[in-house]
Amino acid sequence: MKKSISYFIFLLCIFIAGFPCFSNAQKQKRPQIENLPKYDLRPYHFGFALCLNKMDFAIHPNLEYTSDTLLVLQSTPQWGFNIGIVSSLRITEYTDLRFVPTLSFGERILDYTLRNSGANINVHKKVESTFIDFPFLLKYKSKRLNNVRAYLIGGTQFSIDLASQAKKKDRNKDLVKLKQNDMLYQVGVGFDFYLEYFKFSTELKMMYGMRDLLKRDNSLYTNSIERLNSKIFQLSFLFE
Repeated sequence: MKKSISYFIFLLCIFIAGFPCFSNAQKQKRPQIENLPKYDLRPYHFGFALCLNKMDFAIHPNLEYTSDTLLVLQSTPQWGFNIGIVSSLRITEYTDLRFVPTLSFGERILDYTLRNSGANINVHKKVESTFIDFPFLLKYKSKRLNNVRAYLIGGTQFSIDLASQAKKKDRNKDLVKLKQNDMLYQVGVGFDFYLEYFKFSTELKMMYGMRDLLKRDNSLYTNSIERLNSKIFQLSFLFE
């Protein structure tokens, strides 16, 4: 997983580094021409998305749970990546309805600080996830300024975790298991750049889960948590 993420980030950095040069070349070639002038008049269009995500947990501790063993519980976010297909339906001049089914890879780590025989020990519980995401989004766009347009985006997302172990009958209480399905809301901002042959967009979003994901098994690692929600930051690069 880590090697795949590193390779993906490396390729993405090469693309981002070369994009300004490509964009400047376009401007030097046709300095005052508006690219794709009729692009936003189309009723629908398609594309694909490459994304970086940073998955985290929002932990709500169980205040009624008392233990002399557990001292500290916190979450450590980890980097992952997404690949998606973009479909966009024009509703009004400044509003689009978007459906972006995505395959997401990532992991999160729960860090427990425990007291054992008078000494503190750190226990790390890694939770890997492979999501199929189904987001339905509204995109509200500003007025186009030459070849650039800003926008706001928001909506809801239903996610299925293919790596979930919640339904597996495993008596190992050292595992931290998550439920398979999640519902999230997301909000973000972005910019559209109209190039000569396609539209390139950058987008930054925050997603927060509405469901308690924790599968409880009456262990120290789960009884100390009241609610466990997803918290995800995502940087997207879209080609349409």
